[in-house]
Amino acid sequence: MRIATWNINGIKARLGVVEHWLKEASPDVVCLQEIKSLDDGFPREAFEALGYNVETHGQKSWNGVAILSKRPFDEVNRGLPGDDADEQARLIEAVFATENGIVRVCNIYLPNGNPVAEDSGKFPYKLDWMERLIGFVETRLALEEPFVLLGDFNLIPTGADCHDPKLWWGDALFRPESREKFRALANLGLTDAVRAVTDAPAYTFWDFQDGAWRKDNGIRIDHLMLSPRAADRLDGVTIHRAVRGWDKPSDHVPVEGSFAF
Repeated sequence: MRIATWNINGIKARLGVVEHWLKEASPDVVCLQEIKSLDDGFPREAFEALGYNVETHGQKSWNGVAILSKRPFDEVNRGLPGDDADEQARLIEAVFATENGIVRVCNIYLPNGNPVAEDSGKFPYKLDWMERLIGFVETRLALEEPFVLLGDFNLIPTGADCHDPKLWWGDALFRPESREKFRALANLGLTDAVRAVTDAPAYTFWDFQDGAWRKDNGIRIDHLMLSPRAADRLDGVTIHRAVRGWDKPSDHVPVEGSFAF
């Protein structure tokens, strides 16, 4: 079973690119972030024509997540518990039946957190969201199921995941507080799929500014974090770098895990 994550930076702007990649790569499950679309405005027919079932958790102009799957959905959950006042569409979870049991896939678009200045409220929101995510993941791990938490985490785990750590130091993606929350999440018992297969630089995002793609000034912020039962089934990880060089690309590329589910 091949499960991928991709921040597409707007479905209206990237529909053609996404369709092309799906035809070329044909993963089983694709988790999209930043769809920037309400549910009824998402072009589900285009993906259904390619053989995918579609579930979304959308929001007008901002955020929004979706899951495309060749398998039928057995269960779908939307929204991160813990704050009824939080209206941002940043989490969608699905359960799929396989030949070997079920697989639970949780797609997140973690808050960016910039600017860090206290009066913006964005960095405290990021940290609060991460704390709620830790609590949510604890409940999922208690189920002892194969569980894949993936998406755009807006988090650079270590200096090895960044072309220039000094340049990014102090950014909400690379602040000590953010990284501490990420370590707490990983220490629940999750395995970083990319780091399970390689220690080499493995960027997933190149900014549109300053020739970042041409210079390979990338960072790794798109992650697949695996429960023990999912990590035991991991066969490999592919970062589809070439997609960043396509016409009208997102600033992120697809990251795909292959599993023996």
